[in-house]
Amino acid sequence: MTITIKEKITEALENYRDAAEPLELFRALGLNDKDQFAAAVQELEQEGVLVATKKGRLLSVKSAGLTPAQMISQSKGFSFARPLEGGEDIYVAQEDRKRAMLGDTVLLRDIRDGGKGLSGRVEKIIRKGNRLFTGTVVRRGRDLELELDGAFRYQVPVEKKGSLHGKNGDKVQAILSYGPRSGKLTARILKVYGKAASAKVCADAIIDANGIPKKFKKETLREAEKLSREPITPAERKKRADLREQLIFTIDGADAKDLDDAISVEKDGAGWKLGVHIADVSHYVKEGSLVDEEAKQRGTSVYFADRVIPMLPEALSNGCCSLNAGEEKLAFSCFMTLDRKGNLRGYRFQKSVICSKVRGVYDEVNQVLEGCAAERLKEKYQPVLASLQAGQELAQLLEAKGRRRGTMDFESSEARFFLDQNGTCVDILPRSQGLSEKMIEQFMILANQAAALYAKCLEIPFVYRVHEDPDPERLNTLQQLAAGLGLRARRIQEGVRSADLSDLLRQAEGTPAQNIINHQVLRTLAKARYDNKPLGHFGLNLDDYCHFTSPIRRYPDTAIHRILTGVAEGITVDRLQKKYHDFSREAAVLSSACELRAQRAERQAEKCYMAEYMRRHLGETFDGIVSGATARGIFVQLVNSVEGFVGVEDFPDCEFQFDGLLTHTDVRSGRRLTVGDPMKVQVAAADVATGRIDFTPAE
Repeated sequence: MTITIKEKITEALENYRDAAEPLELFRALGLNDKDQFAAAVQELEQEGVLVATKKGRLLSVKSAGLTPAQMISQSKGFSFARPLEGGEDIYVAQEDRKRAMLGDTVLLRDIRDGGKGLSGRVEKIIRKGNRLFTGTVVRRGRDLELELDGAFRYQVPVEKKGSLHGKNGDKVQAILSYGPRSGKLTARILKVYGKAASAKVCADAIIDANGIPKKFKKETLREAEKLSREPITPAERKKRADLREQLIFTIDGADAKDLDDAISVEKDGAGWKLGVHIADVSHYVKEGSLVDEEAKQRGTSVYFADRVIPMLPEALSNGCCSLNAGEEKLAFSCFMTLDRKGNLRGYRFQKSVICSKVRGVYDEVNQVLEGCAAERLKEKYQPVLASLQAGQELAQLLEAKGRRRGTMDFESSEARFFLDQNGTCVDILPRSQGLSEKMIEQFMILANQAAALYAKCLEIPFVYRVHEDPDPERLNTLQQLAAGLGLRARRIQEGVRSADLSDLLRQAEGTPAQNIINHQVLRTLAKARYDNKPLGHFGLNLDDYCHFTSPIRRYPDTAIHRILTGVAEGITVDRLQKKYHDFSREAAVLSSACELRAQRAERQAEKCYMAEYMRRHLGETFDGIVSGATARGIFVQLVNSVEGFVGVEDFPDCEFQFDGLLTHTDVRSGRRLTVGDPMKVQVAAADVATGRIDFTPAE
C-alpha cells in the first residue's frame, strides 16, 4: 500500500508549480492514514525523489532542478558523485561538498559542463552513508594515519584521543568524522583486526566493511535448533509424494555440507522423466519467524577462501534441510517430462519425502562418466549408474539446445584457493567444470525455467530472475575491442541478440583473446537481478526464469518456495496476491542488494588472497596474457587467473602511445603491447591489504 501512496505523492508533486504544504497534499490525495503518508514522504526524501524546504513544505526534486547522486570517491580537495539515474560522474570541489562523505546520497545543484566534464555543488545530504571504514595504519613520524580501503584517495589522520592503539601495518576499523570547527576529516580506531599482510585478517575487515552479519542472534540459533529436532511425522508424510524408494541422489563438491538439490533421471521410449528435488526449507522457515527475518536480511550465503557465512543457521543448512544420503528428508519436487529431442513437454510441482541413495561428488562422478574410475568408485555409483548415463545424455541435449537458442557459455575464470593450516594461501588454480557439473547446471536451469513458467501461467506473485538488455555504449566498446582482435563483430550493436554474443564467445574460444572477450562481454551485460515481474533473461535467452533450486543459500528461492507452497495447499490466486504481492517485491529488492553486497565482498577478498599468494613468489617469472590496457599501462593475467599491472614506465627506453582501447605502440621501436598478446612477467610487488599486484616485463 505504501508503494501506491509513494507513486501518488510523486505524481502530485511533479504537477505542483511550487512547494506543497504536507497537510494540503495529504487532503488533496484523499488519504486517511497520516502515519502511512509520513512514512512514504520520509522514504521518498531518502530516495532523492522529493525534498523538504526549511519551512517544511514538500518539493519535487525534478521541479527544484536538483539531481540526486551518490558520492563515489573522495580525494583531499575534491570528490566525485554519480547520479542515481545514471549518466556522467560529477566533480564536486572540497568547498562545495558540505561535509558530504564517500557513500552519502546527496542532492546536487548548479551542474554545469566546464569543458573537462560536469561539476556541481552539494545542496543537501539526504542520506548519510556508513561512517565506519576499514583501512591500514601507517606511521608518519610520531603520528598515525589511516590508508582507507575503497575509493578514499588520501590518508586520514588518526585521532590520538579515544582511539584504540593501532600499530603500523595493522588492519583496523575506524569511524570518520569532520571536526566541528576545523572541518578536518579524522579517524577514530574502533577495532584492530591484526596485520594487514594477512589475507585472512583482511577478509575479516572486508566482511565488516560490507555490513555482512557474521553471527546469528542467540534467539535465532535457539529457534533453528528447535526446528532441526522436529521429527517427520506420519501425518506430514501422508500429505506428500513418498519417493523414499526411488533412485534419487545428490552431486556436490567434496566438502559441501549444505546439500539442497537432488535428482532422479529415467529414460524411456518417449524421452526422459527428470526429477529435481529441492530441500523443503519453507517447511521449517516460516514467514515472520526469527530465522526468516535474519535470512531475509542476509539474502544469500557468502563464500570466502577460508569460510562460508551461511544464510541459515547450520542446524538447518547442514542439518535437517540438507539432503544427506541415507536420511529421510522433506523436499519440494519438480517432475518434468521431456521428449527425445530434449523439449520440455510437461512439469508439475509437489511436496515430497525422499531418501537420497548416493552422496555424489563432482570429481568422482566425472571419473565414472569418463570411464576412468577406480573399482571403489564404480562400486559406490553402481546403484545410480544407469541414471547418471541417462542424465549425461539428456544434459548434452539440453546444452546443445541452449547453444542453438543463443545461451551464452562463458569459460569460467573463477579461481580455487588452497590454504595451509594457518589460513595462508599457498596455491591458486583455475576452477574447471566437468561433465557432472554441466549436467547439474542444465537440470537446475530447466527446473528454474519450469517454476517461472508455472508462476506466470498461474498469475501469482513471484520473484523472477531477470537479466535485461546490454547497455548500448558498452556494446560499442565491445564491438571495437572484438574488431581490434580480428573477430567478426558487425552485429555487436544496439539491439544485439544473445545469440550474437554467444557467437562472439565461440569465435574467441581457444584463442589468446578468450579470457579478454569473456571478461568484456560480462562487463557489457547488465547485472542479473531479482524482480517481481517476468522481464526475461537475456543471457539464457528465456522469457521466464527464476531461482528455485537453492533455498538453503538464496532467499529468493526460499521466498518462491513459500508462495508455491500456498499453491500446493490450494490457496486461491486472489488470496495469494493479497498475501504475497508486497512480499515478492520486497524479497526481490532486498535479495538483489544482498547479492551485490556478497559479490563485492567475495571479489575484494579474492584479490587479497591472490596478493598473499604472489608475495610468496616475488622476483619469480610467469607466463601470462595481456588482459587489458589503460593510458598508464597494461594488465597481465596468469594461467592461474591472477592479474597484475605493468606500467609503461617499466619498459626502459620506450615511448608508448595508447590507442585508447587495447594497444600501446612504442614510437621508437614500433613494439606493440596488445590485449591478447602473450607476455612473460616478473612479480615486482604484492600488497595484501589492497589486493594490488605489480608485474614488470621479464623479456
